[in-house]
Amino acid sequence: MLAACGSNNGRGGGSSGTQLSQWYHQYGEPGTQQAVQRYAAAYHRARVKVQWRPGNYDQQTAAALLTDSGPDVFEVNGPTLDQIQGGQVVDLSDLPAGVKDDFNPAVLTPKTHDGRIWGIPQVIDMQMLYYRKSLLKDAGVAPPTSLDALVDAARRLTGSKVKGLFLGNDGGAGVLGGTPLYAAGLQLVTEDGAVGFDDPAAARTLGKLHRLYADKSLLLGAPADWSDPSAFLQGLTAMQWTGLWALPQIEKELGDDFGVLPFPPDGSQGRPGVPVGAYGAAVSARSRHKDAAKDFVKWLWVERTDYQQDFALSYGFHIPARISLARKAARLRSGPAAEAVRLTTDHGYAQPLLWTPAAQVAYQDALSRIITGGASPERELRAVVRKVAGELERVKKKP
Repeated sequence: MLAACGSNNGRGGGSSGTQLSQWYHQYGEPGTQQAVQRYAAAYHRARVKVQWRPGNYDQQTAAALLTDSGPDVFEVNGPTLDQIQGGQVVDLSDLPAGVKDDFNPAVLTPKTHDGRIWGIPQVIDMQMLYYRKSLLKDAGVAPPTSLDALVDAARRLTGSKVKGLFLGNDGGAGVLGGTPLYAAGLQLVTEDGAVGFDDPAAARTLGKLHRLYADKSLLLGAPADWSDPSAFLQGLTAMQWTGLWALPQIEKELGDDFGVLPFPPDGSQGRPGVPVGAYGAAVSARSRHKDAAKDFVKWLWVERTDYQQDFALSYGFHIPARISLARKAARLRSGPAAEAVRLTTDHGYAQPLLWTPAAQVAYQDALSRIITGGASPERELRAVVRKVAGELERVKKKP
């Protein structure tokens, strides 16, 4: 493994000489590794050694949390419910005291269980629909504000060389996840821990995703998948679902010839769907320096708002997890970036903690069969509801 030392070299490193190990997954944005080393070096109450972990980071950290040789502080796309219920992470509820309401609830809520906070959100990543203004104008198509309008627009925008919509090379099952259900006014899991899509509206909405496939409106087999905007930039599709991270590249190449939208609502109870995610900082319960580790997390991800904004916007393109920072960031105050912040604030949702990997696999497999195979949405969802209900009962019985 590549390891980079972010030690402050003893500059006021505290009388105890405490040394902390901090893990990050490998970011693709140049400069991020050097930035987190610089943050660690600026901390004077302990010596912090940063480790940059390439490879399957989630698997590495899950294994390391079961040993005494893992990190003290670590970046996590969670923590997961198993890690929380298994006592592998430390309660961090006291860290954001006084500023808790400044953290975007869409990303703080999934890091909260039983009223306690288990991870401090670092940045927000979100996904949205990009559309090419000139192509829509030439086809006489308005930016779609409903799922029915999206299906119609994709069909009308499809020609011999251009497809109307790109949702990924699998037709959208991998990336969309629960977004269409939220757009129908439903949820994956309700606030009281029940299945949130045991409703006829779910089948109606998912059936419309198959219509996109059946109409041959979807771009399939693109050179790069949904997370890369190249299909959109090369004119292979008039609309593409991808992430906020793609916005600077799209803006650089297309100027103002694009706009952004949420996943459009469906039905009378529908609402825009904006999936969000956030890596967070957590503390291992096996750390020998839990209090020192908590102090460092509070310093970096609660107190040092300058570093938080730098981390979000100086290397990649993310939204700060703090609402106040997102509002005042110059790069997020105008154009599509400002619209992305508004959509995230107004409509952002994240996968709930109770949505287990087994539930995710069952739902995603069913969604794939519905979209590309034309399977009955009603029949597929009945099976998924049974599976998810069993998963929810299982996890709720854990201590």
